[in-house]
Amino acid sequence: MILFETPEVLALDKPPGVSMATSGRADRSAREAVARLLAACGEKREEELWLVHRLDLGTSGVVLLAKTAEAHRKLSRAFQSGGVQKTYRALVWGHPRPAAGSIDVPVGRDSRDGRKMRVRADGKRAATGYETLARLTGIADLRLTPETGRTHQIRVHLSSRGHPIVGDDFYGGASRWHGVRITAHRRVLASIAHPLLHSERIRIPDVKIDVAAPLPHDYRKVLSVLSLRPLATETRSL
Repeated sequence: MILFETPEVLALDKPPGVSMATSGRADRSAREAVARLLAACGEKREEELWLVHRLDLGTSGVVLLAKTAEAHRKLSRAFQSGGVQKTYRALVWGHPRPAAGSIDVPVGRDSRDGRKMRVRADGKRAATGYETLARLTGIADLRLTPETGRTHQIRVHLSSRGHPIVGDDFYGGASRWHGVRITAHRRVLASIAHPLLHSERIRIPDVKIDVAAPLPHDYRKVLSVLSLRPLATETRSL
């Protein structure tokens, strides 16, 4: 779904399960990632689009694509310089204490499994702010504001505090539904096949971009079954 479009930028609502991974020849691999994203969003485009940033395979939400080479340079600089304000939502196991705060611990590659990251003293600085929007039975709905952009940062930080994301098989959140007592809750949580992590909003004040994506269906379904009305999000631009 298109969230926002100008002559320079296209913002799409990425569904979970779409790989944006790149490897090998960078240009070709990036074009293939863009093609997968467009196909998943039901979009056909003749013009060339540039990949500016990526989301993990299971993560949903706002993705920005540049429509010109100059826009790509401008957006890339913003991401690299820290000029991008990103907001995520996540459903996590347990209730973080305190209910709001910041996790500021370094993250690096897991030496035992190269696919994963983990908290390690010799890693790169990583900081994630969080606030609890609601406490459900055994689960919390969080809003997260990463200050840095390390690989798997949010997932690793939350897992390191004992609150892995619901559905996250890499970092300990995929099987905890076995301990849920209420049948309806257990059934819906068992059906989640990806981390319930959502790129809710991206703001880039310098280039007048402010885009938000609605919560995906499975996220809203969990909130509904666990008796909480999901909070609305808006799609907007400055």
